[in-house]
Amino acid sequence: MLVLLVTVFDNEKTQWLYTYQVGQLYAVAEASKNETGGGEGVEVLVNEPYEKDGEKGQYTHKIYHLQSKVPSFIRMIAPKGSLEVHEKAWNAYPYCRTIITNTYMKEKFMIKIETWHKPDMGDQENVHGLEKTTWQSTEVVDIDIADKAGISAKDYKPDQDPATFKSEKTGRGPLGPDWKKELVNNPNCPHMCAYKLVTVEFKWLGLQGKMESFIQRMEKRLFTQFHRQLFCSIDNWIHLTMDDIRRMEEETKKELDEMRKNDGVKGMSADE
Repeated sequence: MLVLLVTVFDNEKTQWLYTYQVGQLYAVAEASKNETGGGEGVEVLVNEPYEKDGEKGQYTHKIYHLQSKVPSFIRMIAPKGSLEVHEKAWNAYPYCRTIITNTYMKEKFMIKIETWHKPDMGDQENVHGLEKTTWQSTEVVDIDIADKAGISAKDYKPDQDPATFKSEKTGRGPLGPDWKKELVNNPNCPHMCAYKLVTVEFKWLGLQGKMESFIQRMEKRLFTQFHRQLFCSIDNWIHLTMDDIRRMEEETKKELDEMRKNDGVKGMSADE
C-alpha cells in the first residue's frame, strides 16, 4: 500500500483523485525518459481513450526493452529478442489495471497490477475483495515515501527526497518522521492511498520461485522510487490540466523513439 500526500485545487471531494492522476501521468512520462536509451527503455504503441462494459478510461500499450533491467543470470540464458515485455494498461480512475506479458514465454509469464485509489491513510483491509484464503496468504507491504531506510545508496537522489523537499507552489513538505499523524490531524491537507495488488506468474523450471520473489522486490523498488519522484516534482505538474498531459504524452512518445536510437543506456539496473 502507498500512502501519498496530494494537493487539491479546490474543495470538491473527488479533486484529490484528479490531482494525483495528473501527477502520476506526468511522473510516468518523466520516468520513461529516465529509463530510455541505448536501444533500451520504453516504446509507446497505443495511448487512447476506451470504453467497455461500463468502464471508461485511457488505454495504453507499451513495449519495455529491458536488457540491463533484468538480472545478469537471466541475460546469460535468455534467447535473443526475449527480453522485451508488453504492458497493457486500462486506467479508469479510481481503479486501474495493468497486465505485463512476454511474447517469448507467452502464458508462462504474467504480472498483473491492480490499483484502487482511496482517500484514506491505508487503513482499509482487503480493498480488492479477495477471497478469504487468498487474502490470508497475501503479503501486505506498507511503503512510506518519506522513509529512505529501505532505499539503496545507488537509488537515493537528494532532489527526490520527500523528507527534505519543500514545494514552493503548494507549501507541501518536507515530510517529517510523523508526517502521517500530522496529516490525519490536518483537515485542510487531503491525502490518499494507492492500494496495489501485484500478482506474479513465472513458470520456468528451476527459476520460478527465485524470479517471482525478484519481481515482487523490483515492484516495491519501482513503486517507492516512482512516488518519491512524483511528490518531489509537484511544482512541475500541479498547474497542468489533463489536456496538457495528453499533449505532453504525444511529445514524450516521439522523444522516446529518438532516445532509444541516440542516447546511451541509463536508468536502474536489476543487479544494483
